[in-house]
Amino acid sequence: MYMCADTFGVGIRVTETELRVVVGVPSDIDAGWTDPESFQSLVAEAVWERLDRRPTLEAVAARYDTGETAALGSVTLEPDGTVINSDLERIAETNGRSETSD
Repeated sequence: MYMCADTFGVGIRVTETELRVVVGVPSDIDAGWTDPESFQSLVAEAVWERLDRRPTLEAVAARYDTGETAALGSVTLEPDGTVINSDLERIAETNGRSETSD
């Protein structure tokens, strides 16, 4: 059976207590997606297969404030979990200091 792939935007949301993977869902999502938690976990899994989790989260924590979302890019998946395409960007790590020099 042929399935239609959907492209999901993905980012890391900074809250006061945690960093949370957020998934943007297309308004015309394929009917093959029956379980919202299923596609969110598939998208997160695809992201961490392509980006290093710890350095990515550390960079987000250093560069973004509470309430902000760091955009990572997008992942295109079929409802069976097959990754068709990904366009993810590594967030540059910083040392947590201001970029101005003495």
